Amino acid sequence: MNNSPELYTLALICLITALMWLPYVAARTLKMGVRSALGNSGPAFADVAPWAKRSRQAHANAVENLVVFAPLVLTAAFLNISTPATLLAAKIYLVARVVHYAVYTAGIPVFRTLAFLTGFASTLTIAISIFSAR
Repeated sequence: MNNSPELYTLALICLITALMWLPYVAARTLKMGVRSALGNSGPAFADVAPWAKRSRQAHANAVENLVVFAPLVLTAAFLNISTPATLLAAKIYLVARVVHYAVYTAGIPVFRTLAFLTGFASTLTIAISIFSAR
């Protein structure tokens, strides 16, 4: 397996996804205090700002999509598949997920959907590249 640029992009995607929890936890901490924010979810969590709830949902969506995208990138790397199309797809996926997180958190529905579909198309591009290489 070669160290492809797609793997580097995947590492960036993983890092960004891993950091997406920070804004909603910070909002929860500012609203409820450190002690309550560190506790288990409960009725008090419902009082968090709507943007923070959306941020949490956007993070969950990013994780759900990463579960599909990451194995495809790893499979492509394992099979030594690295083409201009797969690299572009990985970069577009990265941008699409960042845009998705930002517009989802901001509450902008149409752009959220467009960003999601762009990331999905990137995922399909990597999958198609794997299956067409046989």
